[in-house]
Amino acid sequence: MNDALLVLNAGSSSLKFRLFGLTPDLPVIAGGKVSDIGGRPVFQAHGTGDGTAALPLQADAGEALAYVLGWLKTHAGQWTLRACVHRIVHGGPDFVRATELDRRTVDELRQFNSLVPQHQAHNLSAIEALWAEAPRLRQFGCFDTAFHARIDPLHRAFALPADLRNKDIRRYGFHGLSYAWIAHRLKCDHSALSRGRVVAAHLGNGASLCAMKNGQSIDTTMGLTALDGLPMGTRCGALDPGVVLYMQRNLNMTPEDVEEVLYNQSGLKGLSGISNDIKTLLASPLPGAAFALDYFALKTAQQIAAMAISLGGMDGLVFTGGIGENAAPIRDKILHHLACLPTFETLIIAANEERQMALEIMAAFYQETVS
Repeated sequence: MNDALLVLNAGSSSLKFRLFGLTPDLPVIAGGKVSDIGGRPVFQAHGTGDGTAALPLQADAGEALAYVLGWLKTHAGQWTLRACVHRIVHGGPDFVRATELDRRTVDELRQFNSLVPQHQAHNLSAIEALWAEAPRLRQFGCFDTAFHARIDPLHRAFALPADLRNKDIRRYGFHGLSYAWIAHRLKCDHSALSRGRVVAAHLGNGASLCAMKNGQSIDTTMGLTALDGLPMGTRCGALDPGVVLYMQRNLNMTPEDVEEVLYNQSGLKGLSGISNDIKTLLASPLPGAAFALDYFALKTAQQIAAMAISLGGMDGLVFTGGIGENAAPIRDKILHHLACLPTFETLIIAANEERQMALEIMAAFYQETVS
């Protein structure tokens, strides 16, 4: 029997999984997801024994996880599951590397639930559900904030009084697993560029930028929460904080009302009045769709230029994520705005956060050399 590592990415309505062999080349054994949890859940898998199945309509995240484990036991029986690693969005100031999880650790991570309400609680609930299903299985966490943990205070700090800054109100940055994968691929495939000044653009329903030099994060667009920086699918991106005060004082909106607007009704969805789906907007003849896409491209280009300033120039621009990899018209719009800058190399690198997590666990806990 060969050893295997399960990678889980638990969201509000989905559970994505990938099973890797715990050998130096980390072979992918199987993968898939359960989508529409809480609605009409559907299980899809590929690899060892492709399959699709409808789950009971009332299935929750715990039942979805139990189904995934049962499917793996049946279809990947020649592999013994030794550990599971979870994507955890916010690690705060202390969780800056892959970490083995226990009850105390999970309790500490709950304090960040309100900072990433679309993600953190769901990440942690999967850990607890797996304890119920497999209490002896080792569980690990990899954190989206960890890649940015060592950025300089000049790029990390907000212009707030020291007593607030000392309460860990600062720029953390996110999408770190995606950026760590880009740094890894650049080192493997583009060694000269990996040592240079690179702006990585993770563009999808969630979107951000990272300024990297020598494979290290120098600056990033997201802040204390995943709202800051670029406009996203349904999130607002950078916003005058006075707007929030106005919404509460003048429009009598509660904090919950404001949170709903900023996280779920803004971005491409709010700008277009149509959808946050990039394919829908590209195909739409309505003026709101074109305006939303033009706005997204302009703001992304402006903030790429800001990241280049943090680096003292830009040798390369890397696109990744669903929009970055697949929406050529959006890439073209962004590059058109950047034509005024000195020449730089442009690459597309497919996101692979699951493999990056497996790499981190192998390096930290299994002491293997992997690629």
